[in-house]
Amino acid sequence: MSDQKKLFEEFPPITTEQWESVIEKDLKGADYDKKLVWKTAEGFSVRPYYRSENLDSVAWINALPDEFPYIRGNKEKGNNWLVCQDITVTDYATANKKALDAISRGAEAISFKLEYDKLYDTIEISGLLNGIDAKKVELSFYNNKYHLPLLEMLSKIPGLHGSLNYDPLTRYIRRGTWFVTENTDMELAYILVKAEIPGFQTIGVNSHIFTNAGATITQEMAFSLAIGAEYLNKLTDRELNINEIAPKMRFNVAVGQNYFMEMAKMRAYRLLWANIVKAYGADDENCKMRIHAFNALINMSLYDAYVNMLRTTTGTMSAVLGGVDSFSVTPFDSTYENSSDFADRIARNQQLILKEESHFDKVADPSAGSYYIENLTVSLCKAAWDLFLKIQEEGGYLAAVRSGMIQNMIKENAAKRFNNVATRKEIILGTNQYPNFTESMKFVPEQWVFEANDRREEKAEVDTIVTFRVAQQFEKLRYATDVYSKTHQRPRAWMFTYGNLAMLKARSQFASNFFACAGFEIIDNAGFKTLDDGIKAALNLKPEIVVICSSDEEYGDGNALRIFEELQDDTIVVLAGNPAGTADILKEAGMEYFIHVKSNVLETLQSFQKKLGITK
Repeated sequence: MSDQKKLFEEFPPITTEQWESVIEKDLKGADYDKKLVWKTAEGFSVRPYYRSENLDSVAWINALPDEFPYIRGNKEKGNNWLVCQDITVTDYATANKKALDAISRGAEAISFKLEYDKLYDTIEISGLLNGIDAKKVELSFYNNKYHLPLLEMLSKIPGLHGSLNYDPLTRYIRRGTWFVTENTDMELAYILVKAEIPGFQTIGVNSHIFTNAGATITQEMAFSLAIGAEYLNKLTDRELNINEIAPKMRFNVAVGQNYFMEMAKMRAYRLLWANIVKAYGADDENCKMRIHAFNALINMSLYDAYVNMLRTTTGTMSAVLGGVDSFSVTPFDSTYENSSDFADRIARNQQLILKEESHFDKVADPSAGSYYIENLTVSLCKAAWDLFLKIQEEGGYLAAVRSGMIQNMIKENAAKRFNNVATRKEIILGTNQYPNFTESMKFVPEQWVFEANDRREEKAEVDTIVTFRVAQQFEKLRYATDVYSKTHQRPRAWMFTYGNLAMLKARSQFASNFFACAGFEIIDNAGFKTLDDGIKAALNLKPEIVVICSSDEEYGDGNALRIFEELQDDTIVVLAGNPAGTADILKEAGMEYFIHVKSNVLETLQSFQKKLGITK
């Protein structure tokens, strides 16, 4: 046994230079950066691979969990997080019943979304919390504008821990106004911080607003850190000690679909915030960033809504592996209604499976040492910090809002995302790619489902941002077809397939997915033996749209031109592809429509709807 060689002695170490040489050879002259380097929206590039040498410059590589700067988490052992259930309060008795049921089924924290304009009284709050042990269950409260009366009632509850989430600074960019005035709002922040309720955070930084308004991860981090710094400045100016302020703050963070990037985001958030707070002279313990996270709505969909369960599961995994303190899974039906009991149960169980069956709570910072994730963390830290410093150079968060700097950056990126979704550079599964061909809307959604959420008030002092879902324009498009089809023949997209089997299948599948995004009925065909057979079948059926599907070569020799000329008087003829030469001939003959990978899918489908009389 002693003579046995170690396994890896059979494999000599390979240098980065050797790897790069092999890669260059395999690329056969293709551009390395274009082929292999991911240029992210975050302002940095991601290499195709990382090695141990890429960790040499990572300053925190030997850091431990529960040690400053807390990049590896706030807990010394394990990765336990609180399973939180969100409950919208319209009737306190009903909300109380839902809360008790959630707690009995595994929820460890409850977030109550209160009515914004309602001044709750003691009876209502007592009824809302009846039977809930505040010592065992974390309780958080959102949305209500009467923070001080609410806190006065809550302060009488023994063992209360959780959060109140007073956030006038985020309100300012969302609504354009203060609750009262800037000075009055900051005086209230002072009072709320001074409230002696251990373990209860009264100031909330609602960074999810930026995520759901279309900001990049870098922007979201920089803007929310700037809000946090603004609170520290305003409150220390009022002679509060940093060790009083920091423990009373909590960040409410939305999680998107970029699996590893979102994981790295949580780690980077903690490191940057710890260093900001430390600069004010805080004790290490008070430099911990308290993060409550939940799934971003921006990526969720109305159609094929069960896909939202997959989105929220991967988002939850990112957040908990990144070390958040608590998490709420956004129910899959939140895009079109107040969540159902079924959706709430699924949302809760998604977390419980990760905790109880997959044991995600057992290992502290499991991504530590990963060449990829550590380097993502470094890149996010640098990009977010650089933008944070630009905001400080502008004069801080409020100055950047008043100048429009922050709003303009968010709106610019939101426009890019809309265009990426329209052109399918960004995929929303079941919406702009691979839609469910047979799905139609079985109920009448309220108008808000299709619109951006604009909270701007009449007396707004500054430009504001709106939240939205990137799928909304496609959903509006598809719903228009569903409504039209209640009184008319649902438009049919009929695949005229012939020639090369592989190409006709590829192009018919592409075209089928393309038109199904608008809710059109898809009629595929196995491939006609002759053009005459296909032309005859099309003339017999008279579908609203005929899509020619074959290879570029077989579009030539007058084949596609003949099909167009035979059918143009009876239907809209479309070519799948954009073949050089043949396309010009077809355009000269009067053909208007060519669909291909560079098409703006949304605009093209909107033009078909107008031509068919579905929309004006």
